[in-house]
Amino acid sequence: MADYDVIIIGGGPGGYVCAIRCAQLGLKTAVVESRSTLGGTCLNVGCIPSKALLHASHMLHEAEHNFAKMGLKGKSPSVDFKQMIAYKQETVDTNTSGIAFLFKKNKIDHIHGFGKITAKGEVTVGSDVHKAKNIVIATGSEPSTLKGVEVDEKVVVTSTGALELGKVPKTLAVIGAGVIGLELGSVYARLGSEVTVIEYLDHITPGMDKETGKALQRMLKKQGLNFVLNAAVQNVEATKTKAKLTYEDRKKGDSVTIDADVVLVATGRKPFTDGLGFTELGGEMTERGQIKTNATWGTNIDGIYALGDVIVGPMLAHKAEDEGMAVAEQIAGKHGHVNYGVIPGVVYTTPEVASVGKTEEQLKEEGVSYKVGKFPFMGNARAKAVHQGDGFVKLLVDKDTDRILGCHLIGPSAGDLIHEICVAMEFGASAQDVAMTCHAHPTFSEAVREAALACGDGAIHA
Repeated sequence: MADYDVIIIGGGPGGYVCAIRCAQLGLKTAVVESRSTLGGTCLNVGCIPSKALLHASHMLHEAEHNFAKMGLKGKSPSVDFKQMIAYKQETVDTNTSGIAFLFKKNKIDHIHGFGKITAKGEVTVGSDVHKAKNIVIATGSEPSTLKGVEVDEKVVVTSTGALELGKVPKTLAVIGAGVIGLELGSVYARLGSEVTVIEYLDHITPGMDKETGKALQRMLKKQGLNFVLNAAVQNVEATKTKAKLTYEDRKKGDSVTIDADVVLVATGRKPFTDGLGFTELGGEMTERGQIKTNATWGTNIDGIYALGDVIVGPMLAHKAEDEGMAVAEQIAGKHGHVNYGVIPGVVYTTPEVASVGKTEEQLKEEGVSYKVGKFPFMGNARAKAVHQGDGFVKLLVDKDTDRILGCHLIGPSAGDLIHEICVAMEFGASAQDVAMTCHAHPTFSEAVREAALACGDGAIHA
């Protein structure tokens, strides 16, 4: 007899959501997690703590730049960085303890330790062997390393170290202009750091709609972030308190060295599968080090599934959560489903950036006839009232059918506004469907409706 119907290795968003859904479907479930707390990278050292710091630093920005405009007079607040880090940790603790409560509520066993698959249907944790009818690999990802750069999490840090600095650095060099680098770079820029973002490509946010990416770069530059593009980092020399970063200017071929108090390595993430035992059992991997899965998230070993950052697809917590629910449904004999064409992405800078579906570049490459409906937030009364009139909503629709193919927002609450379009795309809606839907006034969401109107006879307020 197996100890469990399902053992999930990894307690991050994909793993814990899969576990809860498995339990709800009547399966005896356990989660193996090496951290003392559940929630994985996202809740402990990723999404949640970074959003806490983004919120705190945004409040500081509002106090310094907008309070006086609104008649809120007084001395600007000073930064107690230790208290800010404590607030961040309190936010983390509240969320991770919430997951522990959900495990108790759903009668899910939390097995603390490092799980290794030692045979088909067998997971070993320390000296304990646990049997399961099904095993789900949800071990997530870890920061990618860069040749010539050695991370010590004090002077040369990943996102993990950047969330635990002892003080605000005077100078911060960020390697990589992706989501993590820009979010944490903007936090420290607001707190007073001189931030330089160094990117290998000739544009920021690889994969983002290029017009939206250019607009974001302009706005972040206004906020004090410096950008060095077309730059290949060669090495970083760190002392106890400083670092020297050397990069090659890819256009000129020159070698340039800059000094920084802290260097943040934000060059992406890679699947974490070390010590898992999957390949030793004959498990198949992709060329990029991901676990190979079929259409129902099964691996080539019967009874072993994989999801989230360890498999193909965007490394996003909500993508992992969707897969977690789908895998649970599969194991329970139902039909699991994930629509990979409607997975939103968000950058939590100010302004926020959100997107779903195709970019203009992708549509051009695929030869799709499309039209663009755009509306600036400067035409939105609510956005102007709260000093967030920068940015726009950009809707991409099929030229012949008016069906929505993609949406790209940069502006206030973009990460929330995008979901109206996600729902519309799930239902195969047209731009006209959105345009004919009454939106409350005054709200940011009216800008989405105006962009939909712009796909037809024209927006009203532009």
